[in-house]
Amino acid sequence: MTISNAADRKKILEAITEVSNSMTRISAERDFIKDAVADVSDRFQIPKKIVAKMARVYHKQSFNAESEQNEEFESLYEEVVMLTAPTAP
Repeated sequence: MTISNAADRKKILEAITEVSNSMTRISAERDFIKDAVADVSDRFQIPKKIVAKMARVYHKQSFNAESEQNEEFESLYEEVVMLTAPTAP
C-alpha cells in the first residue's frame, strides 16, 4: 500500500500523533488511579481491591446493580456449596 498524496500522508501522521498523545494521557491517568488507590489503601487500611471497586462502582453509578449481583451470588453460593457440601467427619 502506498500513500502518494502528501496531504493524505500529513493527515495520517497528524492522526497517529493525536492517538499517541491520547495514549500518553491514558497512561498518565492509569498511573494516577493506581497511586490514588494505593494512597487511600495505605492511609485507611482498606484493601486496594476494595478501594478500586468502590471507585468503579461510584464512577459507573452501579451500586444497586452490584448489590443485587452480590445478593444473587451469596444465595446461589449458599444453595450450592453450603447446603450440598459434605460435612466434615
